[in-house]
Amino acid sequence: MNMDEPSIDAVLSPELITLEEPPAEKDACIEFMLDRAVEAGRVSDRETALEALFEREAETTTGVGKGIGIPHAKTDAVSRPTIVFARSSEGVDFDAMDGEPATLLFMLLVPAEGGEEHLELLSSLSRALMHDEVREDLHEAESKAAIEETITEAVA
Repeated sequence: MNMDEPSIDAVLSPELITLEEPPAEKDACIEFMLDRAVEAGRVSDRETALEALFEREAETTTGVGKGIGIPHAKTDAVSRPTIVFARSSEGVDFDAMDGEPATLLFMLLVPAEGGEEHLELLSSLSRALMHDEVREDLHEAESKAAIEETITEAVA
């Protein structure tokens, strides 16, 4: 990462990590995760952000396989890159190529002007999540701090 890119700890914080079970239906799950970002003060306009997320979902699947869903959007409704984390015991159908429901969920929101940041964060996260031990650690983590530490170490 170069110095212009946000570090993972600037985009992921404890209030953006939830240990609550998200809704099992994809659109409701996206709204549930977006609400974490709204409550954390990261989103200025919930409806605009939600519209951007749903538009992105309509373009192509954000289910990347291996039980991972990464709904994401570029929108003026956020002022800085933000990652929200949730996990689902049941799994949410994000239309992944492998047909597996997503149990590890990451919502990535970046400012409309943040094209490069968006791609960098998305690729760093995707690469880190391809490692079995990272996914296992995220499933087994019992606290927000443990989840944050796992993600931070994996992406660094």
